[in-house]
Order: sequence, then structure tokens, then C-alpha cells
Amino acid sequence: MKGKNIGLGLEAPKEECTDKKCPFHGEISIKSETFVGKVIKKDVSRTATIEWGRNVYVKKYERYAKKRSRLRAHNPPCLKVEIGDEVMVARTRPLSKTKHYVIVKMIKKIEEAKKPEVSEK
Repeated sequence: MKGKNIGLGLEAPKEECTDKKCPFHGEISIKSETFVGKVIKKDVSRTATIEWGRNVYVKKYERYAKKRSRLRAHNPPCLKVEIGDEVMVARTRPLSKTKHYVIVKMIKKIEEAKKPEVSEK
């Protein structure tokens, strides 16, 4: 089954899936509201928690405060997103009580930390 065009100038992944909530191979349609963030948590139920940060100026203290936003998004199996990856999410109809977004693109894959070589003596 070939992936459908979901708009936003994104191509469907080469790998196919049978997920009904996948925007490329399922029945879900997406809206143009998108965010870019980092995956910080992944559940067995194909759910990922996405987080992004920003600096907000606090006038009283004349300094910047760090703030962050989090949301839960559906993680289609055809994208193979892992913890630490930078992804793009798009708004969709409510998929569950807390999920209203779906991952549509993996921007940057996290590099595996190179393990130091241990020499035997």
C-alpha cells in the first residue's frame, strides 16, 4: 500500500504500516498547525511525549526564565521514532483523552553514544 500525500510538503515513509491512526497509511487527516520538539518519553500504546523549550523575559527581574511546553502525540510505527529524536508533530482530531497530535516527520535522529573501547590486560 502506497502512502498518501498529507500535505505540508512531506513525503510518506518508505516502510508501510497497518495503523489506522497513521497520517500516511491510515484514515487520519491533519491540520496545518505544527510544532517541532524532542521526544522525551515513549509508551507501549504508540504514544510519545514531545517537549520544546523557550526563554521568556521577566521584566521585574530583568532576566530570562526558561519555560517548556509538552504534549502527547501518536507515534506511527512506520516512522520508528526513539527517545531523543527531534520530530515535527501536526494537529489532528482527538485520538484519545490526551492525544490531539500525530508525529509526521523525524527531523534529526539521535546519534548513539559511542562506547569507549575497553582494552583487556
